[in-house]
Amino acid sequence: MTSNSPDGWTSTIMDAGQNIEWKNNISANVLLNPKLSSSVTQIIKKALKGDRISIDQALTLHDECDLPTLGRVAHVIKLARYDHNIFFNRNLHINHTNVCVLACRFCAFRRGPKADDSYSLSVDEYMTRIEPFSELITEVHSVGGLHHEWTIEHYESLFRATKNKYPDISIKALTAVEIQHLASLSDLTIKEVLKRLKLAGLDTIPGGGAEILVDDVREIICKGKESSSEYLAIHQSAHELGIPTNCTMLFGTVETIRQRLIHLDKLRALQDKTNGFQCFVPYPFLPDKSRLPEAQLATANEILRTIAISRIMLDNIPHIKSYRMNLGDNIGALALLHGADDIDGTVGNEEIMHLAGSSTPLNQFDDDLAKLIEGVGGIPVERNTNYTIFSIYGRQPPSDNRGLPLAHS
Repeated sequence: MTSNSPDGWTSTIMDAGQNIEWKNNISANVLLNPKLSSSVTQIIKKALKGDRISIDQALTLHDECDLPTLGRVAHVIKLARYDHNIFFNRNLHINHTNVCVLACRFCAFRRGPKADDSYSLSVDEYMTRIEPFSELITEVHSVGGLHHEWTIEHYESLFRATKNKYPDISIKALTAVEIQHLASLSDLTIKEVLKRLKLAGLDTIPGGGAEILVDDVREIICKGKESSSEYLAIHQSAHELGIPTNCTMLFGTVETIRQRLIHLDKLRALQDKTNGFQCFVPYPFLPDKSRLPEAQLATANEILRTIAISRIMLDNIPHIKSYRMNLGDNIGALALLHGADDIDGTVGNEEIMHLAGSSTPLNQFDDDLAKLIEGVGGIPVERNTNYTIFSIYGRQPPSDNRGLPLAHS
């Protein structure tokens, strides 16, 4: 973290705004439940030294540690990395098509090409979606279905048109399975696809599609999608080409707790190699309009427990996001006290989570979002897409990007 002024600072892509000496700054003065077993207490002390915990140790914490203690440990680790800063950016979600050759059982968004409510945005229609928000956002976030006709040329045209008209808006787009689909449809390698998309204007890649990185689970909930190893390999290729990415976890379907922790460990292992993940986004399954009746569904306690374990276990991934679109405002705010340091600031269109059952408002920006952050003792800090430019909300807004209108404090 490099300080430029009292109100703002810059960072490298790899450091992503964190205090690089954070392990030395963890407070050991955490109130522990005196009823905790000695094994749980030893694991907590290990985590508070900044040492890495194993899958088995994480499972013990998850199952045997009370939530208030677990949340405090995760929160203290977050404070060591970022103090009370809570990050957000101004991003517009555009789901460019709901037409998909797959039919994942958890997905309420997908449509077949002949469905009455299927759609595929043209380049001009896509640009029209951006126009009303072009002076408010710094990022456009685009994911969609696996379209049966769109080859890489379509996305090159889309990204070039977006960059030509809005050169200061970052493009975060295409999940790993979309990239794999493009490679297959266009008869290209993954790296060839990524190189061409980067040249056309792609800045970063979201983490969607990870679900649970255990193939036995994927066989049930998203048969036909990329395998666990393929998801990781695609993100590794992006990192090697200098494209930062996020990573995700969809939990609360049919997986076990241990399988969630295996997922986290696989992400951590890849990050050890590439240091290309900037943010981890865990979110629970929303059951409405899906075809997964056997889903276990996560309680509020379980959601917060999962977020806390993620912060403790993912020692090498800088940010943990409270994905408000999925969690809602109340649990989303509580997540900021259980290890999350970033909160989604989506404005405008978002269809995938809302079709799945989300009722979170899409226009909660500026003052409302800042109040949510301040309500849990946080300092709202606006960031750019790749976590290199920061400013305290209401001061000098960051820009990838053009200067944003100053917020009134």
